[in-house]
Amino acid sequence: MDAAPPPIALMEQQDPAITPDWAKDAVWYQVFPERFRNGAPQSDPQPEDIGGAPPGWRVSPWGMEWYGRDTWEKPGVEAFWDTVFHRRFGGDLVGLRAQLPHLQKLGINAIYLNPIFQARSLHKYDATTYHHIDPTLGPDRAGDLRAIAAANETEDPATWIWTAADRFFLELVADIHARGMRIILDGVFNHSGTACFAFRYLQKNGRASRYADWYQVTRWHPDGTFDYSSWDGAGILPNFGRDETNLHPGVKKYIFDITRRWMDPSGQGRPEEGIDGWRLDVAFCVPHAFWREWHAHVRAINPNAYTTAEIVGPAQEWLQPGEFDAVMNYEWTYPTLSFFTPAPHAIPAREFRQRINTLHARHAPGTIHILQNLLDSHDTGRVLTLFESQSPAFTGWDTYFHWAKTANTPELKTSRPGPAARQALQLAAAWQMTGPGAPMLYYGTEVGMWGANDPCDRQPMLWQDIHYQDETRDYRGPLLTPNSRQPDWFLFAFYQRLIAIRHAQPALRRGSFAWIPCEDENTLAFQRQLDDDTLWILINKNPHPITWQLPTPGRDLWAAADFPASPLSIPKQSFKIIRLVSEP
Repeated sequence: MDAAPPPIALMEQQDPAITPDWAKDAVWYQVFPERFRNGAPQSDPQPEDIGGAPPGWRVSPWGMEWYGRDTWEKPGVEAFWDTVFHRRFGGDLVGLRAQLPHLQKLGINAIYLNPIFQARSLHKYDATTYHHIDPTLGPDRAGDLRAIAAANETEDPATWIWTAADRFFLELVADIHARGMRIILDGVFNHSGTACFAFRYLQKNGRASRYADWYQVTRWHPDGTFDYSSWDGAGILPNFGRDETNLHPGVKKYIFDITRRWMDPSGQGRPEEGIDGWRLDVAFCVPHAFWREWHAHVRAINPNAYTTAEIVGPAQEWLQPGEFDAVMNYEWTYPTLSFFTPAPHAIPAREFRQRINTLHARHAPGTIHILQNLLDSHDTGRVLTLFESQSPAFTGWDTYFHWAKTANTPELKTSRPGPAARQALQLAAAWQMTGPGAPMLYYGTEVGMWGANDPCDRQPMLWQDIHYQDETRDYRGPLLTPNSRQPDWFLFAFYQRLIAIRHAQPALRRGSFAWIPCEDENTLAFQRQLDDDTLWILINKNPHPITWQLPTPGRDLWAAADFPASPLSIPKQSFKIIRLVSEP
């Protein structure tokens, strides 16, 4: 048995300039807008919005079978991969606003939106502009496109107009704030799309363009065309210009200007009217000096703003004072999935504790509280599919990212997961909600959504009032038995109750953390403490009950029952959240 480390005093305060206090209480919910809810059919994308639309293309029915075919799609399994990226389902911000009560009922108090700025793709990591919300996400697509076309805008904020989508988004922000919630946006500042106004002008005017240095042009051709570098070699995502230390001054000013636009939209020093922070895409690709300058700019606008970076490995380099507050905590994800997977090759508790200890040791006191602990995201296979497929032990991003792709793993099970996967998810969620860090749910996890990696992790959200076709096939072909597709409200109630306990117990959000010695390699035991409040969390992954001796009487917060200081039975594949009571 490994020796128990001393408690980590996670309640210690960092410099307030580094750690926004509200982020310690956050339960995050990630929304992929195009696939969350269609609230404004009048703004649904049209063929000209997406480019390369096949003949007969239309917005697909929300409840269609994922591996089925819409009317415009070719038959055949192979053709699925040719057409799936052209699909649009019409999800928008109007639909998100209508479903804020769903998030409140669940217990969510912080929302992270994947990109919503004007772009041609469904994912919108290929921005056309950063100063407009995409018209297809607002209430008046046609009117917005006309207004933008007539405005003759440039990178100069003095030329920018406010569209209906822009104004609706600000109304959404106000509604979110009125409900006691926060919202952050996805900032993609490493690259744009080829439809970006700056890139189009560069293509039109060549070397004479004032945007000639906005991108990383690697070679000019005699006919005026040029080669350029792009993110991960994807030609539709040209990299912004930079040197070894910073982004190009013109690009930097534009990003600084749009940062202010969405954080202080009136320009009157009222940050409460704007967003509460940013998630920064592929932050590891952008020079540190830019991030430090940008972070200072953010904090000058709103001292309580929160910034979190997409970092898929050890993150301490980006969590220095004055750079980022937090990261999407994939270094937490890897050992968590590796321990809770129902597969025989799951890592033992000893290895799990060691890896979590290593993660905690990398960061300053207080930082652990606000790292976004996630089980899946738009870039990964959904957690239920990973568990159903008995995912391997993950040690880093490459395996985690690629394993859940159907092309890489023939044995991947992409149809509706069974009870073993759901049970594993419940245990992992218990650790996610009671251990140190800010939990983050990917949309639909709370109602049991499943799917392989991109694009299958981006299926339309399951709602009670929408009819869904049965699942009759997976990516390989027909299933022997069709599966129904409906929201799992039992799982929703489970998450709802777990989140409510987290909100009610400050020690789970801000307390110290220490492992409780345990020899059982399928059991986790740890303590959270804040002042005189002590909680023990016991998670039993075994296929049989275990017995635990408590030092004092306590209260079972999950069962809402008191018990004496006597041996406590923990049923198989279950957990206990115990609040200890000091005896007089």
